[in-house]
Amino acid sequence: MVSNVSEGEAGPRPLIGLPTYYGRGKYGVWDRDAAFLPSVYVTAVTRAGGRVVLLPPEQPWSAEEVAELDGIVLTGGDDVDPTLYGETSHPRTQEPNTRRDSFETTLYRHARQSDIPVFAICRGAQIVNTVHGGTLHQHLPDLTGFGAHEAEVKDEFAVVDVTTVPGTTTSATIGDSVSVRCHHHQAIDRLGEGLTVSGHAADGCIEAFETADARMLAVQWHPEETLDDLRLFTALVTAASDRARTRTTTDPTVEVRP
Repeated sequence: MVSNVSEGEAGPRPLIGLPTYYGRGKYGVWDRDAAFLPSVYVTAVTRAGGRVVLLPPEQPWSAEEVAELDGIVLTGGDDVDPTLYGETSHPRTQEPNTRRDSFETTLYRHARQSDIPVFAICRGAQIVNTVHGGTLHQHLPDLTGFGAHEAEVKDEFAVVDVTTVPGTTTSATIGDSVSVRCHHHQAIDRLGEGLTVSGHAADGCIEAFETADARMLAVQWHPEETLDDLRLFTALVTAASDRARTRTTTDPTVEVRP
């Protein structure tokens, strides 16, 4: 993600939106529906210098409302509805969460309209690809030659080596190669219009891609699970800080203090 922030410039911490999802939760004496998101996402963004606002998948935000954010992390989660890319469901594809799909699709479209920097992770990367007209492999084990990208043990991650593409924002941010933590049985099939592959595994699986303007960067792995390497989150927060500074100095309703 590209930023114009100069070294040493101060400003308010940027406001980063993180979509959540609904599920059943038990806490204290309660057992009821709740809005969820693993806390590592919040920790990663906060440590990188951002302020977090959690976005439950209720009525989609308007373009004007989304424009109040300085950056967005499209978070991981369940499978994307295959109807979004014109396919029927594979036997191993999870039951679609159409409310979340609709919320995040709208959120991303508005973000692009308002030039808001976006960092998309796993499911988030797949949402972005479908918005751009791309498709997904619904179950990687069906494909000959593809390695393990999903750990065999529940709630664990497979380690995958990713090679980045020279000249891309992904490569400039994390270097030529990196070992990452993956847990995905689905992946990018046909890449959407306006997207460029910026990283791949040895088996050819697309593990990273970005837009030409570098305002959206997507990875198939889970960088939030490696809190000692926040380079991708820092890149988002830096770009979002630039937006926050521009927004507060051009919005006549915002008081700018010397």
